[in-house]
Amino acid sequence: MNKEKTSEAGLLGLSLKGLKRDLRANDVRALFVALALAVAASTMIGFFLDRLDRGLTRQAGQLMGGDIKLEQSKPFGEDLRRELEAAGLSLADQVDLVSMASRDDSFQPASLKVVDEAYPLYGKVLVDLGDGVEELAHGPSSGNAWIAPRLAQLLDITIGESFQLGQMQLRVSGLIEREPDQSAGFGSFNPRLMMHIDDLEATGLVRPGSRVEYELLAKGPPEAVAGVDNLLARLAREGVEVEDVREDRPQLGNALERAEKYLSLAGLAAVLLAGVAVAMATRRYVDRHLDTAALLRCFGASQRQLTQLFAMQLLWLALSASILGALLGLAGQAGLLALLTRFLPLELPPPGILPLLLGILTALAVLVGFAGPTLLRLKRVSALKVLRRELDPLPASAWLVVGVASLVFGGLLWLYSGDFMLSLGLLLGGLVALVLLWGLGWLLLGLVLRLAGRFGNGASDGAQALRLGARQLARRRQASLGQLLAFAVTFAAMAIITMVRGDLVTTWQAQLPEDTPNYFAINIQPSEREGFIDILGDAADTRSALYPMVRGRIVAINDQSPREVVPPESRGDNALHRELNLTWQNEVPEGNRILKGQWFARNVAASPESDQPVPISMESGLAERFGIALGDTLTFSIGGSDVTGEITSLREVDWDSFRPNFYVVFPPGTLERFGHSYITAFHVEDGSNVPGKLVSAYPGVSLINVEAILGRVRELLSQVTRAVEFVLAFVLLAGVSVLYAALTASHTLRTHESGLLRVFGAGDRLISRVQGVEFALLGFTSGLMGALLAEAAAAGVYIGWLDLAPRIHWLMWLILPIGGALLIGLIGHALSRGVRRQTPMASLGLLGEA
Repeated sequence: MNKEKTSEAGLLGLSLKGLKRDLRANDVRALFVALALAVAASTMIGFFLDRLDRGLTRQAGQLMGGDIKLEQSKPFGEDLRRELEAAGLSLADQVDLVSMASRDDSFQPASLKVVDEAYPLYGKVLVDLGDGVEELAHGPSSGNAWIAPRLAQLLDITIGESFQLGQMQLRVSGLIEREPDQSAGFGSFNPRLMMHIDDLEATGLVRPGSRVEYELLAKGPPEAVAGVDNLLARLAREGVEVEDVREDRPQLGNALERAEKYLSLAGLAAVLLAGVAVAMATRRYVDRHLDTAALLRCFGASQRQLTQLFAMQLLWLALSASILGALLGLAGQAGLLALLTRFLPLELPPPGILPLLLGILTALAVLVGFAGPTLLRLKRVSALKVLRRELDPLPASAWLVVGVASLVFGGLLWLYSGDFMLSLGLLLGGLVALVLLWGLGWLLLGLVLRLAGRFGNGASDGAQALRLGARQLARRRQASLGQLLAFAVTFAAMAIITMVRGDLVTTWQAQLPEDTPNYFAINIQPSEREGFIDILGDAADTRSALYPMVRGRIVAINDQSPREVVPPESRGDNALHRELNLTWQNEVPEGNRILKGQWFARNVAASPESDQPVPISMESGLAERFGIALGDTLTFSIGGSDVTGEITSLREVDWDSFRPNFYVVFPPGTLERFGHSYITAFHVEDGSNVPGKLVSAYPGVSLINVEAILGRVRELLSQVTRAVEFVLAFVLLAGVSVLYAALTASHTLRTHESGLLRVFGAGDRLISRVQGVEFALLGFTSGLMGALLAEAAAAGVYIGWLDLAPRIHWLMWLILPIGGALLIGLIGHALSRGVRRQTPMASLGLLGEA
């Protein structure tokens, strides 16, 4: 027992000494850098996403304003309140709407939050009442308002002064610094105005067709919340929008969601590239240690002891790389947080330990999966190799290395994505692509070498270098093909991440052209329509149509209950549980595109009293979620009456256009009999007096200045773009590590070839050209294969994950081959400088390491 402990201690010390000595070798440095980058990328993204997820979970109730939030377009009844209170829940009423606040000649849209005495159910409001910021567990009293500092600045108003809201004067009694349930939605881009619910009626803002949201918030212990599940289900069937803290968490915006997916994709790409670098560096590491292993066998070391010795040495390397990578990842997530935190709707908790453990696990998994099969050669080395240098153990099968590495990477993919089928599909697809690439690489390499041989028939120095470089690649075609695949995967991963970054940014920027509407006008009454258009006149640079709007709730699909018809995963869709905005139009709305079916023929509408369904056009995404198609019918409850429509067309809607959009469009002659208002969007230059004229003439119209929204969205996209570029740097570094490891792995072989060329009279200039041509040919061929792989993989990622339209990147087909030839040519030429300086005797003396 003591002898075993002594032996293990001796191996431990020997492994540390060996690692210290090996750190001078290029292959060990490449291993260390690759593992550190893998850990840095995975922990950086893991830390950030973990903090985001835990923050959303922890503060879900506070961000919602309660454990349960009920929302509809009319006040809630007393019977419901008594039922919820009897279940042990505390209640608070809240009303949300957007309206115009004014003082003298200043007009400013504000996001109104109308609260009662119970507000807030969670947290406290930070408000300045004139003596500094205080934490208060209540809202403003009747006759008073708390406003955001930005609104105070825009209205040029201070605490104690009054302003006009609708038909009522309110006194500013405080400035809001922070709300516990601060929303990140559309209305939050307007400055906040908080007032007491008793003052709402006096303002006259609530009128027929007004966009008013009545909310009933409930707070209670988990058992009380669980006790009203049946009640919540019934309310959802009745059209009340129900949010439950157990199921509904605040969601990120579209840009941030895509950025989150990009970060995950980039992290996996960095890990994959680091794994490829580890595999290539390990091969050179094993080749260098075969003689050492043979000597140890001569001194009595067993196969088990050899395995333990080199495993310990690489374990020390992995642990030290993990520590450095974790520190880099921690610093990197702080950088990501600095770029994105101001756009997140919550404060994030401190970093947890799980991403760090996953980062170390990633390093060990990459080491075992990508290096393990190659390390088995050291275990099989014979003691006779000391005398007979040709007795090298056979290298591990390439397919064994690929198989084990694929299983490990597939496991990491499953771990990080949480989707087994997605991971399995990507893994199998990747293996099939690898087989196809192997065959394609064989053909492409042969073609390039034949072309190089044909162009190298001349007597010039350049032609001679081209011919010799091509012959050297052809002589070790198998090794060259391995490097070719590694470089192609590297270029493809780097290109995919770069392309996705570029296409994401292009997509985001295309959402906001220069003439994007910067004002929305809602609640325009029919009697105000003509006058509103006259004032707007030609002053608007761009203007959407004035769309009539009524609100209706889906009560039947194909004469059945909607919940019985839609797929199970869509039964909680908000569109089933709230009133939708409906409109009628003769023409296809601006920014919409017909995907299936036909638009209404003119004057096609049925009589309102007819029993026949009227034709309707439906947004394709909603139809897909509900599992309905052309010819299906929907029945809407509108103003106490039912209206049935038959889907005759499906439309694609650009929801990011900052223009009015609708899920369902009716033909004219169907909905006019119901109470309705109008909505429009327009763009005017800064400083225009048109908004002031509109507010003065029609104080009941809500005029929403979305210039602040556009500015904040542009700023958000700019910061998200910087975050994406920040992560891209890690992927590019991982790609460079692959190039470095691959070129290091072939260092000794190239040294032999250089020595032979010198023996036969080649000078430094010719050897330099031959090596440059060899690397350039390898880089050019790798670039072509990488472009093909990147194009195919990017199309799959765009369609299946990021919801972007795929396209061909013609410029990449030019940049990757030429860039690959230059990059690998320059790096390889620089790393081979020492080779060219060695004497033939020194070069040929390394023959046993080949």
